[in-house]
Amino acid sequence: MSASEAVPQKRPRPLSPHLQIYRPQISSALSIFHRITGCALAVGSVLLAWWVIAAAAGPAAFENAQWFLGSWLGILMLFGWSAALFYHLCAGIRHLAWDAGYGYDLPTMQKTGYAVLIATGVLTVLAWIVGLVVW
Repeated sequence: MSASEAVPQKRPRPLSPHLQIYRPQISSALSIFHRITGCALAVGSVLLAWWVIAAAAGPAAFENAQWFLGSWLGILMLFGWSAALFYHLCAGIRHLAWDAGYGYDLPTMQKTGYAVLIATGVLTVLAWIVGLVVW
């Protein structure tokens, strides 16, 4: 028996799929975006905490916070934070359904993925419309 026959040769293990060969799907993209919006909510919550602390600190601090939040950058940040909030909420409900064992078949995954995107848009726009009417 030769040395090559005595030691079985190992086949090279396949590499994990990477972006050059893996075609992203809506469920994977939305799952990643769910994590990103969770981080965005944490950062946006600091902005919200600043506003609340400024309100407690006195009129001058609150006026500065209100000025920033009323600027185009502040409004853009608040809009992004609210969109992240509604996306994370809707995607979280979808993940809860998965945890309960529902919605794993591909057609349902795609439908619920698009439903999350549509619900995010509708809820964000409705919240801003109601906010502008009340304000």
